[in-house]
Amino acid sequence: MPPMKQMATENESSVSEFILMGLTDQPGLQLPLLSLFFVNFTAILVGNLSLMSLIILNSHLHTPMYFFLFNLSFIDFCYSFVFTPKMLMSFVLEKNTISFRGCLSQLFFFCFFVNSESYVLTVMAYDRYVAICKPLLYKAVMLPRICCLLMFGSYLIGFSTAMLLTVLMIGLNFCNNNLIDHYMCDIFPVLQISCSNTYVNELVSSAVVGTAIILCSLIILVSYAMILFNIIHMSSGKGWSKALSTCGSHIITVSLFYGSGLLAYVKPSSTETVGQGKFFSVFYTFLVPMLNPLIYSLRNKDVQVAVMKTLKRITS
Repeated sequence: MPPMKQMATENESSVSEFILMGLTDQPGLQLPLLSLFFVNFTAILVGNLSLMSLIILNSHLHTPMYFFLFNLSFIDFCYSFVFTPKMLMSFVLEKNTISFRGCLSQLFFFCFFVNSESYVLTVMAYDRYVAICKPLLYKAVMLPRICCLLMFGSYLIGFSTAMLLTVLMIGLNFCNNNLIDHYMCDIFPVLQISCSNTYVNELVSSAVVGTAIILCSLIILVSYAMILFNIIHMSSGKGWSKALSTCGSHIITVSLFYGSGLLAYVKPSSTETVGQGKFFSVFYTFLVPMLNPLIYSLRNKDVQVAVMKTLKRITS
């Protein structure tokens, strides 16, 4: 086959843009969902930006725990911009398109922030273990340099896995099938419409997701098992209360994040479960980033004190 003809055939076998089908195609739900998710998006931005500002402005929050919490809020703040604007557009546009490069960019940043968040949550569990089980060694173990290295490692793992998954997507063909049954360019919905052999992509994607879930869950479970063992042997009721209040917010966040993530990615290769994954992904992409600032604010006296101090500064 001549080179020019071969090139033309290759170009015809792929697509230059995708159509995101959105969360639902029912006309009666478009306006209510647009309003709901716009309020949700605003709450995510205001909540996480407020929490980050409180941590920066109040010196008594300049501790390892709040340094990690700042990074968690930063990730939630950033990755809400990755997919929310396109999703909001899907409620008002008849055809919500995204270019091939735009789709890959969205997929990369989504994978980067989600993977980074899973490892940041793991680091936070380790931090709580050291604070409760090794209180006398806490300042020696959780040095600023160590905290920065832990965060750098979390972002590096997130970047590496996102880069690997995105690079594997570049060589796929789509044979003029450009309808993505999702509100964003997630891995498995994109693989679902490819006419290429996606075995390697599915294998690597499952390995990355599986490794993150198994490794992070194992570290978190071991950390909290040690914390529980330590709490049981505490003699004072005050120590019990402080330990439980310290860990309660993190346990809620971890349960919401990993619980919804597992439901979204159970058997993702079938068409039925891709639709199911789209529904459950709403929880960890929209609900968890909105609830995190509330969970850590309402259950945390340090943050409540910081809010009062900041309000006094503004009003005085």
